[in-house]
Amino acid sequence: MRIPLPACLLLVLGTLLLVTACSTPVKAPVTSRENAVRHSGPLPSHYRVKRGDTLYSIAWRYGLGFRKLASWNRIRPPYTIYPGQRLRLKPPASPRRRTAQRHSRPSKAGNRARRAAKPAATSARPGVRGGGRQAQKKHAAAGGNTRLRWRWPTRGRVVQKFVRGDPLRKGVKIAGRLGQPVLAAEAGKVVYAGSGLIGYGRLIIIKHNKNYLSAYGHNRRLLVREGDTVSRGQRVAEMGRNGA
Repeated sequence: MRIPLPACLLLVLGTLLLVTACSTPVKAPVTSRENAVRHSGPLPSHYRVKRGDTLYSIAWRYGLGFRKLASWNRIRPPYTIYPGQRLRLKPPASPRRRTAQRHSRPSKAGNRARRAAKPAATSARPGVRGGGRQAQKKHAAAGGNTRLRWRWPTRGRVVQKFVRGDPLRKGVKIAGRLGQPVLAAEAGKVVYAGSGLIGYGRLIIIKHNKNYLSAYGHNRRLLVREGDTVSRGQRVAEMGRNGA
């Protein structure tokens, strides 16, 4: 007799919270295919882009921040990548350490010159530095990182709690029903919608600001497409079966 798989929703907020909702009244098994999504083993140095990949899905697969991945590969918004493109998955070697070593032993003459120039430099710089800090604060305030108000993506009973540092408990599991509405945890833009990531089934990734994403996997049906803007609590999918 074949036992049907439980319906399941997967939600990840940033890189911290993972929520899985399953349409079964009993505790879902931990050893489900959802745990195979994240790359296991040593992180490779590079990745070759395949058709259907996005910067967000690659960052998600290898547990990397999408902004760091973009920075390492000098990719600017809207983070367009192409099949066959080779992406660096680790930060490039920086010459800063060697530069710091060269400047860590200043000459005695240099020390005397700096001591002589210090009073004038001190009196001339406070205004410039203060203005720089204010400009940085204004830039940060205008960066779109407003306070987020996360909401549950669906209703149900919590059957597994999130445990920090445990690769098998990267989130919370919620018992639900097959076809149950899946809602956006916060407003944002859909940056991935498809089934190209093995282990997630039909997956949606929503970008909320410069730092946070949320992802919803194992859906029966997707109700939004890449590029769509969604509001907090908007229905984005229908809950599917675990492993779908």
